[in-house]
Amino acid sequence: MIFITVKFRVRPDRGADWLDLVDSFTQATRREPGNLFFEWSRSVDDPNVFVLVEAFRDADAGRKHVESTHFKLATEAMSRAVAQTPEIVSVEIPDREGWDRMAEVSPHEA
Repeated sequence: MIFITVKFRVRPDRGADWLDLVDSFTQATRREPGNLFFEWSRSVDDPNVFVLVEAFRDADAGRKHVESTHFKLATEAMSRAVAQTPEIVSVEIPDREGWDRMAEVSPHEA
């Protein structure tokens, strides 16, 4: 599995519409056969910071994603809305196909 996290600091005038800006990209990526997950979060400390957590089945799926038309269109659109170059962590995790369960927390009755 290729696991990627990207932190986007967007211009203050684009924070309110960021998720709309990336919606078609998000939906197209989620439909890719090799995509395992593609999730956006907004910082609780800074409303102009968004974090993307994504994963692809393998390096080939990641390559196809980056070569896709929707990726190219989205990076062009995002480049007009970011305040700085996004920060990224990308790692390959062998023999994984998604999330594990956290051992330390599980639901209990109230």
